[in-house]
This record gives sequence, C-alpha cells and structure tokens, in this order.
Amino acid sequence: MAVLSARNRMRRSTEFDETVKYGMRGVQPDVIVHVRRGGDREPGKGPRVGLIIAKPVGSAVERHRVARRLRHVARALVGLLDPSDQVVIRALPSSRQVSSARLEQELQTGLRRAFELAGTQR
Repeated sequence: MAVLSARNRMRRSTEFDETVKYGMRGVQPDVIVHVRRGGDREPGKGPRVGLIIAKPVGSAVERHRVARRLRHVARALVGLLDPSDQVVIRALPSSRQVSSARLEQELQTGLRRAFELAGTQR
C-alpha cells in the first residue's frame, strides 16, 4: 500500500492553523476538507496535506487506522494540487466505518467544493 510521501505531509501547527482559518472548506458526511491556495511557502516544495483525527473518531487503534487510510487516499489527490496548495483533512467519527473508496470519493468531492468556493476550478 503506497502512502503519502513525507515531503507532502504537513507538520507545523502554524500550517494547520492557517489552512483551517484562512482556507475554504468542503464538508462531506465523513470528512471535512480545508484548502488554502498559494500559501507563503517557498515554491518547489510541493503541496502539503495534513490530517486531524480527534478522539471522538475512536480509540487510538481506530484513529490510527483512519489516518493510514486517509494518507493512502490523499496520495492519489496530490497530483491534482498546485505545488503551493495546503490541504487539511478532518476525520469525523463516522469515517472509521466507511470504505476507503468512499473516503476517496468524499475527499475528491470536498476538494472540488472547496476550490469552487475559492473561485478556482480543479
């Protein structure tokens, strides 16, 4: 199973905060997708994706399983993003019970809606 590469993972809390606060949001039944276009990062680093999997999602084992599945499906979406894009995916409690295919579909729909709100098509 291929997962999201380390260079495309968001690590700093400031990146998460800025993306959630200033980005556009696409709400789906099992995930919320926050997208921020063209942050103040230097070009050439590639898009960044971060995950928020809070305790209401379930036990540590369940949260880790959801995180692995989301990193896997997010890997396919990195190619659709501009190098300066930042994406935060917030898992909702129902995300632990749905298939990876459904998570991928909801991520794509959430991204599309967030881009539409931002006035850019992807």
